[in-house]
Amino acid sequence: MWETGWWDFLHDDTDSKNRRVTWPLIKRVLNYARPYRTHIIFLMITMVVSTSIGLLNPLILRDLLDNAIPNMDVGRLNLLALGLVAIPIINSAIGIFARRLNSLIGEGVIHNLRVSIYAHLQRMSLRFFTNTKTGELMSRLNNDVVDAQNVISNTIVDMITNLIQVIATLAVMLALEWRLTILGVALLPLFVFVARRIGYRLRTIIRQQMNYNAQMNAMMSETLNISGALLVKLFGRRDREIDRFADRAGRVRDIGIERAVLGNQFFAIISLLGVVGTALVYWVGGHFVLNQTWSVGDLVAFSAYLAGLYGPLQTLTNAPVLLASSIVSFERVFEVVDLPLEIAEKPNAVELSNVRGEMVFENVSFNYDSGDGGLLRKVERMWGYDDSVTLSLEEGLSEADSDKSDDANKTNTDDNPAASSTYTQARDTALTDVSFEINPGELVALVGPSGAGKTTMTYLIPRLYDPTTGRITIDGHDLRDVELDSLAEQIGMVTQETYLFHDTLRANLLYANPGATLAEIEAACKAANIHDFIMALPEGYETVAGERGYRLSGGEKQRIAIARVILKDPRILVLDEATSHL
Repeated sequence: MWETGWWDFLHDDTDSKNRRVTWPLIKRVLNYARPYRTHIIFLMITMVVSTSIGLLNPLILRDLLDNAIPNMDVGRLNLLALGLVAIPIINSAIGIFARRLNSLIGEGVIHNLRVSIYAHLQRMSLRFFTNTKTGELMSRLNNDVVDAQNVISNTIVDMITNLIQVIATLAVMLALEWRLTILGVALLPLFVFVARRIGYRLRTIIRQQMNYNAQMNAMMSETLNISGALLVKLFGRRDREIDRFADRAGRVRDIGIERAVLGNQFFAIISLLGVVGTALVYWVGGHFVLNQTWSVGDLVAFSAYLAGLYGPLQTLTNAPVLLASSIVSFERVFEVVDLPLEIAEKPNAVELSNVRGEMVFENVSFNYDSGDGGLLRKVERMWGYDDSVTLSLEEGLSEADSDKSDDANKTNTDDNPAASSTYTQARDTALTDVSFEINPGELVALVGPSGAGKTTMTYLIPRLYDPTTGRITIDGHDLRDVELDSLAEQIGMVTQETYLFHDTLRANLLYANPGATLAEIEAACKAANIHDFIMALPEGYETVAGERGYRLSGGEKQRIAIARVILKDPRILVLDEATSHL
């Protein structure tokens, strides 16, 4: 059986000293923009047009200084001044169109990416959700996806725009004076050196910042939902939770300051190099003017081009830093998309229909955790950073209280995301060599003490888990050979804990059978003895259940759950202490 350890998969590249942005990863990122190729082509055209128009400004300034003003040519002066006003207006209009195209691409990519992540998570097994914090998943689905969008709509687009501008500007500068052009770009190796020195450190900080944000989001998700808030209040742990949150928020603050300081240091050094290059050009160009080999207009125009060159050149020099930093978001997103499926459907799976209800457990054993604590020992990267990444996970990974206590010696796991987010069941072995047969039409009760494995057996029937050994059949079909959707259609289940969406009672009931009529809904509720209660509510079936159904009592929620499964009308009905609150 699959060895669990999804959190280890999600964190397998936290130590990424030797990682670099590789072509397979960039190609995978670009694949998400493939459906928007037409938009990208038009965006490229607008970039070229906008850059070409922008290159006219220094030439207009040169003509203004060398011809219009010395010759007292008022008409020429007016025309050139009009050009200086018209060019920004035209470029602004083009920029608005380009921004619209860019937004269509970026928002389209983020939509497709979110849907693919959510669809993949819906196929993950129950084991995955019991071993992963919801808040950390939400951080990847929300924050990281939005950051990944910036790779498409900002980072890559800016790189292409700057590359076009650098090429065009260099061409004009070489035409004006090739010697000064070489002098102006002579500092480029220093730009590259600074970018490479700072790039790795910045990328490491950004990944750590994302991890800290995920931990903070996970805590908010746990303590600000209705169940968590109730627990905090009942045990009077408000101050403790505030302190824990302040600690996590403090880490986010500190890493944010470190990132800002490092970024400012980089741009300060780059700006200083740009100033040095500009000063050299003015010094040498000034001698050209004094020697009358150049006009003042030539010097001003060339200096304007140089200033327009250094900005994009600095960005391109920093491109590995920007791309590596931005690509971290895609890495974290792909880690979720590439999560292996434990409960997978075979390509030739059998559709289960017209079930008679014959169910057989054949020597079924089940372990919640297999191997060494159920951890993934080796994770192969899906997009080719390295051939493989081998993880050493000998440390005890457990959920522990992160706060130090004067009267108890507890392990602080906050510094280790894996340690605070990898779980094991209370026991490893839940079932051992269980065999029995249920005939069609039989009513069977599973009786035993707490921890005997009754709930585990009910979870195996709808294939929320697969047995470690042995097999389970329905009408002679091994559940591993059956289509998952068809299996779900044939089985109805009421679990120990009833979950209701924050929606109306009608919507919660229709979740089992979206096409049910009002008469069918009422009949199911009458069978569960909840119809009269619902009708006594001011809004009847349109009453909102509240977060996790907390506006209803435990017994009322269970009756709603029973009515919901009755409305589904399954061929096999599984009740896991469904009347414990009645």
